[in-house]
Amino acid sequence: MRTSLVATIVALGLFLQAIAALAEPPVETLLDASAPADVRQAEAEALRVMDDFMRTFNKRDTLAFADTLTYPHVRIASGGVTVFEDRQSFIDDMDFEAFAKRFNWSHSQWDSIRTVQADTEKVHFAVQFTRFNPQGEAYISFDSLYILQRTDAGWGIRARSSFAP
Repeated sequence: MRTSLVATIVALGLFLQAIAALAEPPVETLLDASAPADVRQAEAEALRVMDDFMRTFNKRDTLAFADTLTYPHVRIASGGVTVFEDRQSFIDDMDFEAFAKRFNWSHSQWDSIRTVQADTEKVHFAVQFTRFNPQGEAYISFDSLYILQRTDAGWGIRARSSFAP
């Protein structure tokens, strides 16, 4: 009887871990109730862009993915700097199938998003994300810094600096 109780507890723990993995990523903010309401609103709007970014990335929806960025858009990674002057140049360069094949990638998820700095026009997020292979196994995680900016067109990701290739 004791063995089955232990097995049940272990199974329940594994189930709860699986449910937690499906939950929203931990969002840690430096903005508390004392932060101005307009800055807290800016942070919330920027977080929605981060959600859209990951959702459209995983859907491999190039056009919607491009819409989460602000142009010119800067990506610092792999020892270099890539600047996409406009939306079309980003779309022309984005090849999800080649990316998936090169990295044995199926999808990614945010592990954490932490607000580092924010005002009404710009938000800096320190993030960690994990990549998964087609078998659904997590195989690598990376730390990054995302800079989101409000423009006349709305909020978008202006720059990303990542330790990912």
